[in-house]
Amino acid sequence: MAEMGSKGVTAGKIASNVQKKLTRAQEKVLQKLGKADETKDEQFEQCVQNFNKQLTEGTRLQKDLRTYLASVKAMHEASKKLNECLQEVYEPDWPGRDEANKIAENNDLLWMDYHQKLVDQALLTMDTYLGQFPDIKSRIAKRGRKLVDYDSARHHYESLQTAKKKDEAKIAKAEEELIKAQKVFEEMNVDLQEELPSLWNSRVGFYVNTFQSIAGLEENFHKEMSKLNQNLNDVLVGLEKQHGSNTFTVKAQPRKKSKLFSRLRRKKNSDNAPAKGNKSPSPPDGSPAATPEIRVNHEPEPAGGATPGATPGATLPKSPSQSSLPAVVVETFPATVNGTVEGGSGAGRLDLPPGFMFKVQAQHDYTATDTDELQLKAGDVVLVIPFQNPEEQDEGWLMGVKESDWNQHKELEKCRGVFPENFTERVP
Repeated sequence: MAEMGSKGVTAGKIASNVQKKLTRAQEKVLQKLGKADETKDEQFEQCVQNFNKQLTEGTRLQKDLRTYLASVKAMHEASKKLNECLQEVYEPDWPGRDEANKIAENNDLLWMDYHQKLVDQALLTMDTYLGQFPDIKSRIAKRGRKLVDYDSARHHYESLQTAKKKDEAKIAKAEEELIKAQKVFEEMNVDLQEELPSLWNSRVGFYVNTFQSIAGLEENFHKEMSKLNQNLNDVLVGLEKQHGSNTFTVKAQPRKKSKLFSRLRRKKNSDNAPAKGNKSPSPPDGSPAATPEIRVNHEPEPAGGATPGATPGATLPKSPSQSSLPAVVVETFPATVNGTVEGGSGAGRLDLPPGFMFKVQAQHDYTATDTDELQLKAGDVVLVIPFQNPEEQDEGWLMGVKESDWNQHKELEKCRGVFPENFTERVP
């Protein structure tokens, strides 16, 4: 009997729920068709919009936080592998091996601690924050169903009252159902009207606390990691001092056999060779004919600077040290970038070499291995100029003159040379 009673109650409840769904469906259809009015609450609808926005933002924050944690874990693994590699290559007889191993161990512990604190102070708090949304979302949906029930009961009661043939018993029952539906709806509505604005306002404090926790943890992590890195650097400096003779050096990119100065030497010999039948001896050193004259193909000097009778073009000052050298004519052309002359403003200035493009500073010492190369010391500033013939430029090499040499001599032939680009860095 008990089972039958239980089954009867269950069947009755199912039938009641089915009837409610049909009634609600009919009510919604009538409302959409405009044949039945719908109870509106714009303030509550705004609260629901805020709730949905807050849920979307929180869900995204949770997702991004999980991605961040996954990245921290990946960095931890990468750092661990790198330290394991250091431990493997660090030979037993090298100084500081024990210190390096201890640093690697502390590095691993620091990453683990950072990840765990992020989980405890950020991710779990995030999960707790989002944990309240499913229940509220379910209650909002239920409140919507109860509103439809209330509207349906109201419309049924109103239709019975306006009927030509009134049935007082049906009207009384309809009124009772209306009062009951209204009470259920209003109880849920009042609770949500108070809870939703409070939840919406709480988001500011939650976001502040979450990001402050993350920022604080990250700051402390990097401070501790910086100390470990400094300790490791000190250990490696000690290793370098003991094995300083085997320090790794930066190497220049291999060059082809120098073509620039070999061409100039051929031209020099050709210009200096006497004509057939000319038995006259070469002019003595110091004579005007023996003084090298360097002509540069660029804008002429300001008025008053040209020498009467000289070949048009700027004539650079002559160096006494070149009195024994033959004349070498050098034509330079400003570099062009995207069709415009770069450094063109310096082409006619006395303080910069013709065709000057930009400056670089030597980051390492470089010992010249050929007569056409510049000898560099770390810190030297070089004024970069274009190659006369682009085909003469080897990959990874630049043409230039050291700024100190140019300021002293102002002579390209005396000072210019090629140098490896990877030994330098460009400077303003």
